[in-house]
Amino acid sequence: MDYRFLGASGLQVSTLSFGTMTLGGEGRFAAMGNVQVEEARRLVGICIDAGVNLFDTADIYSNGKSEEVLGQALGAHRKEIVLATKVFNRLEAGTNKAGLSRRHIIEGCEDSLRRLGTDYIDLYQSHSFDSYTPLEETLRAYDDLVRAGKVRYIGCSNYAGWQLMKALATSERLGIPRYISQQINYSLLARESEHELVPLGLDQNVGIMVWSPLQAGLLSGKFRRGAAKPAESRLNALDAPGNIDQERLYNIVDALGEIAQGRGVSIAQVALNWVTRKPGVDTVIIGARDEAQLQDNLAAATWKMSDEEVEKLDQVSVIALPYPHWHQQKFAAERNPPANRVR
Repeated sequence: MDYRFLGASGLQVSTLSFGTMTLGGEGRFAAMGNVQVEEARRLVGICIDAGVNLFDTADIYSNGKSEEVLGQALGAHRKEIVLATKVFNRLEAGTNKAGLSRRHIIEGCEDSLRRLGTDYIDLYQSHSFDSYTPLEETLRAYDDLVRAGKVRYIGCSNYAGWQLMKALATSERLGIPRYISQQINYSLLARESEHELVPLGLDQNVGIMVWSPLQAGLLSGKFRRGAAKPAESRLNALDAPGNIDQERLYNIVDALGEIAQGRGVSIAQVALNWVTRKPGVDTVIIGARDEAQLQDNLAAATWKMSDEEVEKLDQVSVIALPYPHWHQQKFAAERNPPANRVR
């Protein structure tokens, strides 16, 4: 397992990290998995043995049950690992129970600490952008938690480029902690982040944590051209993230299959390996319903794709440049060479 510094921080994280959306099995998250404490302990142990040191969860996963299960599963391993969770979403009815207000952030942190059974969170992340709360209020609340020793670092997730840049500028202006990471959807099927978020991360040294690198299982190898859909898949109960072009999906999976067959690995491993090779990516979050799935995903960290294989997948998954990027490339390439963007 390789380790990379997360953004501009001194915090090192494993190339693959473990996401816990499958833990708890409550509410709408039951469709993703129903891993309880004993099985979670086994999965956590497998991850640690493989070199994984970052475990990511969120208060909204199974309405807090994921944090509870993870906290119990970590046990004595707590001090060995980097523990990340998130705040934003509503877990109960009532005013001031959602968003990134000072009140909700501090209450959310206290609740997460209790559920996780720990006295500090290594990486506390804004799960989404809050259009109603001033960034100064949000970031000062995080600063208070850092000063109190309850949070070590802060990050964000699902921000637009301008929202993240504004947050970074606000932190700099106030002289308080900045987001060291952004957790984004990035895969062979979801490359929109390459237009704004990835270049921003590279320019501002904000680490990238990738969620859904297999695009909810569409890139796992279970979905093939002309084949019946698998009996067990989260997509049987949930919509796929983003807008999916079926023909593009099958072309990508065909290319993944060719590389997988040549290397004697699974299609999922190839898809994961591609994401780890992309500039700016510090860690790729994997999940698992069971031990076999986890072991296969972790094996993606044991080999490296060639430049030629990366290029092949780049080409088959390419998407059109939006404005103003196509205009800069077409009419101002002399001052905006392709190297300034991730292909």
